Amino acid sequence: MSAVDIRPAPAAPRGRQAIVPWLRGDGFFRLLVTACASLVLLLIAGMVAFLLVQGLDAMRHYGFFSFLTSTRWAPSEADPSQTSPNPYGILQFIYGTLITSLIGMLIAVPIAVSVALFITNFAPARVRRPLSSLVDLLAAVPSVVYGFWGIFALLPALKPVGNFLAGTLGKIPGVGVIFSGPFFGYSYFAAGIVLAIMVLPIITAVCREIFQTTPLAWKEGAVALGATRWEMVKVAVLKPSRGGIMGASILGLGRALGETIAVTMVIGNFVLGINKSVLSQGATMSSVIANEFTEATEPFHLSALFVVGFWLLVVALIVNVIARRIVNAQAAL
Repeated sequence: MSAVDIRPAPAAPRGRQAIVPWLRGDGFFRLLVTACASLVLLLIAGMVAFLLVQGLDAMRHYGFFSFLTSTRWAPSEADPSQTSPNPYGILQFIYGTLITSLIGMLIAVPIAVSVALFITNFAPARVRRPLSSLVDLLAAVPSVVYGFWGIFALLPALKPVGNFLAGTLGKIPGVGVIFSGPFFGYSYFAAGIVLAIMVLPIITAVCREIFQTTPLAWKEGAVALGATRWEMVKVAVLKPSRGGIMGASILGLGRALGETIAVTMVIGNFVLGINKSVLSQGATMSSVIANEFTEATEPFHLSALFVVGFWLLVVALIVNVIARRIVNAQAAL
């Protein structure tokens, strides 16, 4: 009978021992997700660099911040021999982007939270799934369809409302500037309503998932202490979900800031200055890009549109950072 060889196996090279654990298990997974996260950051950095490079001619000629000090967009007045004044002012577009998004969020957030509460806490069980599916279907409607609906259905319906606001609130000192008329349909107000409908399913879906994660013991405890249905929802559902509601609102705000086609079709596309009234026509940063990039033949015109795109990214970043701070503050309460 032969003897059993009990000699230890030869040790693996030191370099292989150090490398192999990173190629499998937790090490490989960590490497994979790190690469994916880095790819997202690289994509954002690449987009910013691309916009800056493409807009460099206009920024060199007119100055980096000169686009933010003018409210007149008049490409036909561009003169390569002159650096001042800058005919590509974009302050009115920033105003239009922010005001339409604000109108949309003021309308969409209360409705979305209410719909999510109804689905999760008040609706009969047989209604919850169909109603959730119907709300989610709103997110699948193409933007151009919302635009067509806005032109042929929403604008005629809004004219009595706009005229009423202009005739009542528009005559109040101070507030009247915001609601002054006349109202012709195409306006910031119409664009804000279309945006509200478009972001509604996003906010509703996130809020619905947040409300469904509320522990059942919290609800039962509130009811056991004598709370009514509304008091139970307020204490056990809404109060712990404030941070989540703000997070859902941020997602909706991101969609509202960058929406293009539907807004372009109903806002009126007035680019020569700022109309302070929400019942007036205007333009957003994305709508002016969509309208003019195919006809940008004037000096520095196309380059200026890339500058608009760059500042749109900056505005979106600033707004999201502010919103994130608000979320963190709400979560800390």
